[in-house]
Amino acid sequence: MSFFDEEGQGLLEYALVLILVAVVVIAIITLLGPEISERLCQYFDVFCVAQP
Repeated sequence: MSFFDEEGQGLLEYALVLILVAVVVIAIITLLGPEISERLCQYFDVFCVAQP
């Protein structure tokens, strides 16, 4: 048994990659959200938001 647990290190690396992917996806959705909403509204009335 060593001081550095390789299994825990691998798990940490997967968690960091998952967090990075989540941040990138959230950034893309935030930037392209309005455009995506307009496109969905053109094809599906369910996604249309009523304008006040």
